[in-house]
Amino acid sequence: MSCSVAVSNSPVFSPSSSLFCNKTSIISPSPEALTLTLAHLKSSQCSLASSSSSALSPSPSSPSSPFRLRLPKPPPGLTAVASTSSAAPNSSSPNALLKRKRPSRLDIPVASLGFGPTSGTPSSTAIREVVEVEREEYSVYCKKGRREAMEDRYSAALDLQGDSKQAFFGVFDGHGGAKAAQFAADNLERNILDEVVRRDDHDIEEAVKNGYLNTDSDFLKEDFRGGSCCVTALIRNGNLIVSNAGDCRAVMSRGGAAEALTSDHRPSREDEKNRIENLGGYVDLCHGVWRIQGSLAVSRGIGDRQLKQWVIAEPETKILTLQPEYEFLILASDGLWDKVSSQEAVDIARPFSVGVDKPEPLFACKKLVEVAALRGSFDDISVMVIQLDRYI
Repeated sequence: MSCSVAVSNSPVFSPSSSLFCNKTSIISPSPEALTLTLAHLKSSQCSLASSSSSALSPSPSSPSSPFRLRLPKPPPGLTAVASTSSAAPNSSSPNALLKRKRPSRLDIPVASLGFGPTSGTPSSTAIREVVEVEREEYSVYCKKGRREAMEDRYSAALDLQGDSKQAFFGVFDGHGGAKAAQFAADNLERNILDEVVRRDDHDIEEAVKNGYLNTDSDFLKEDFRGGSCCVTALIRNGNLIVSNAGDCRAVMSRGGAAEALTSDHRPSREDEKNRIENLGGYVDLCHGVWRIQGSLAVSRGIGDRQLKQWVIAEPETKILTLQPEYEFLILASDGLWDKVSSQEAVDIARPFSVGVDKPEPLFACKKLVEVAALRGSFDDISVMVIQLDRYI
């Protein structure tokens, strides 16, 4: 059985005033309406219990009755209520009104608004609420938000090609499931390195770009749903190569000053909005959030097959030569950045990472996640802190 509910002030259903009584007429009926009700229900010759007639007839002399009102004999589900509010109900009262008993309450099911399956036993990945790793070179802490399953992933590869001064790090924020984030975590580092080696380190920005695009193409061949934002850091030959596609962000502490190395890819960005519209799409404001085709709130990423015409996987890349004043790098998903500014993040993490005998970058990650959660972040939150002095 289906049920439809109409609400007069709903944005979907907005009836005109001509279809419904106004508030005054509902609360305070006019004297004419009261006269009509009492006059047409008057019965001076018989009671409801003993009447042999099948209907009550109004007085033909009533000046306010241009029609006849016929009321059938009340079925068993009806009760009589006295018309006077001060007296107790009495079925023998000549001014009794017929009133139907209150119907039983309807239980209307509410559909789940979350992603992923709504029944069954979750997988081991789905029930993981916290992930934490601590190494000398980096630490990472991931905490599940209010989604059914953790959709954030990370990757870290040290001693690339046997060189302790080379490494790759990434944070991946999945949406519509964790498939794309997991796929990127498993494959993006290898695909980027393949392109870098093939070019023999010439045009490394193009190599990283092709690594992202190849990972996206491979994921789409798997026919999985969903997508993922990405932020990565490749440390190679004394250079720091930071790239992103989506709204994961990289922030570096440079002598205590925060320096954002990436710019979020969102439909609200003017250049991203123009790109999408030039490709035949549109950007719409939905409940305060700019979305592509009224759907996705990020404009770049891996996956998102249904929106692939507009949601591209091409990253933006920044290359810096490592300097002694480069202290640490924070890679994090938007669960952090939606609540914590870049400078705040550096200020919170720095006391645990710089100028101490025993750095505690994992504690810094946890502290950042805690601050974001206390400020109302319901999203998955993943934070990675990389000690850059290890690679100088």
